[in-house]
Amino acid sequence: MRPLLKLNPYLAKYRWHLLLGTVFIALSNLFAVYSPQVVREAINLIAQGIAQMQLPAEQRVLPIPETLQLWVGWTGLDLAERLKDLHDTDAMRATVVWCAGLLGVLYLAFALLKGFFLFLMRQTIIVVSRLIEFDLKNRVYAHYQQLDRAFYKRNSTGDLMNRISEDVGKVRMYLGPAVMYTINLVVLFVMCIGFMLNVNVELTLWTLAPLPIMSVIIYRVSDVMNRRSMAVQVQQSRLSTLAQESFSGIRVLKAYAKEPMAVERFAEAAADYRKRSMDQATVDALFMPSIMLLIGLSTVLTIFVGGKKLLDGDPTVTVGNIAEFVIYVNMLTWPFASVGWVTSLIQQASASMERINEFLDAEPAITDADVPTTKEYSPAPIQGGITFRNVSYTYPDTGIKALDKVSFCIPAGGTLAVVGHTGCGKSTLADLIGRVYDATEGEVLIDDVPIRQIPLAHLRTQLGFVPQEVLLFSDSIRNNIAFRLDGGEDVDQRVREAARKAQVLEDIEGFERGFDTMVGERGITLSGGQKQRVSIARAIIAQPRILLFDDALSAVDTATEEAILRELRSVMKGRTTVIISHRISAVRDADHILVMGNGAVIEEGTHEVLLERNGDYARMHEEQLLEEAQKGAEA
Repeated sequence: MRPLLKLNPYLAKYRWHLLLGTVFIALSNLFAVYSPQVVREAINLIAQGIAQMQLPAEQRVLPIPETLQLWVGWTGLDLAERLKDLHDTDAMRATVVWCAGLLGVLYLAFALLKGFFLFLMRQTIIVVSRLIEFDLKNRVYAHYQQLDRAFYKRNSTGDLMNRISEDVGKVRMYLGPAVMYTINLVVLFVMCIGFMLNVNVELTLWTLAPLPIMSVIIYRVSDVMNRRSMAVQVQQSRLSTLAQESFSGIRVLKAYAKEPMAVERFAEAAADYRKRSMDQATVDALFMPSIMLLIGLSTVLTIFVGGKKLLDGDPTVTVGNIAEFVIYVNMLTWPFASVGWVTSLIQQASASMERINEFLDAEPAITDADVPTTKEYSPAPIQGGITFRNVSYTYPDTGIKALDKVSFCIPAGGTLAVVGHTGCGKSTLADLIGRVYDATEGEVLIDDVPIRQIPLAHLRTQLGFVPQEVLLFSDSIRNNIAFRLDGGEDVDQRVREAARKAQVLEDIEGFERGFDTMVGERGITLSGGQKQRVSIARAIIAQPRILLFDDALSAVDTATEEAILRELRSVMKGRTTVIISHRISAVRDADHILVMGNGAVIEEGTHEVLLERNGDYARMHEEQLLEEAQKGAEA
């Protein structure tokens, strides 16, 4: 249960709810354990009444049970009137029936009070489990937001979702039913044993004899449950991952007619999940009957030992005592039978909490650790100057060196273009500017301040980034474009203006619902070019100081690209802009151009200077001109 210790702060937060729930458990069980005494007194009363009626009239005595005397005293009923004449057999029989009826009413009253406090018990402890579930899910989700991109590359989306849903759900079952039934078992056990010992110590010991065997079984089985619960949760994550990947990549699956392969792969994983779940269910299935067998053995021992003492004339044991002990044993049946279920819940919660802790203990690689923490410190407004000094970056998981001693300087308001073939390190360069990663060598500066010393939130609020792989949220086009805004009266106007500059306004107005058109998951209802232009609109709407376009125009034709760049020139004016592209037409107007190859800068200069050098840039330019001419001829 060591992983579950991380829940102690939550339990401390709701300690008064738990304390009140424990009080309700005690009150509920108090009325429960008094009920068998009422049954004992009723049976003894009837037995004594029958025995007394066999005696001569002058020798008849009918002792009234203590519980009934106390209750009758509260109600103000006069027992003396009922007991003044026991000489008449019919009158005595009526008195016995009347007293037994009062005990029956008392038993019903105890049952109602037990049910009332049972309701309050569930309303406190189960509600606490829901509140902690709410807090834990929020904490896990908030922690997910702090983790860097490398974490998301190492872990699948299905696994992330499974830990915040299935695993947190397992933990809630521990915090609710498991905690409630455990406290209930302890309180009920203590009360029942106390009352039973007060009646007859030897009979109590015989009744409880099977319990040590039960403890050994629970101890042996708990480890097996833990291992099998962990295996089930791991495979559950695998199923979630497969489903998520299939749904996200449904276009590719259908394009290659690979639906049967996806179904077969999921069926194999589901079969493995079924096998692991059945292994866990087998333990549960064997465990519960074993517990019930031991409870049945306790009942048999109670009747056998109690009956023997009664036949031997033991004055401390009556027929009512045997009935009372049988009720106590059966009262303990469900709590003890639930030990197996509770043990399974605890083991599953422990396995799930271990998986949750694994992510909660993961520290983000990108933090504000180097940001000054003095009260006087206030980050200066970002102007947009970017400097790379011998910057290198190696991906930690693969060991691939994406950048090798890259150096350049962009003054605030300048435009830098980066061109090169696929895999040359262009996107990694953009990621370092947005501090998605930190350079492994060298230094990145913003306005001559090391980027590590600038608060992440401060840096990224002044960054407009259009990634190579566009992601739109399942929301309206308006909300996707206005994603960075915090509201205001002019939101609609700004959304419309941003869409116009991104050359997507005409497309949006052509939709039946216009800006209220709902975008499917990951923007699946829009074309590739429309998604890119909506993403551009989202980047420029907040008027950031730095604009990063990572191959943002790859899905549009040359004419649309020229129109977008023409409109963006007014947006880019006075703002630092980095344009990453494989198209020369998109970068030729930049103030400075870097040509990259194998992670290093192999050429740099303006468009005209690079053409005059007749190097790699000039060859790329010539190839693309020939390609465009060929497309024009074919058209």
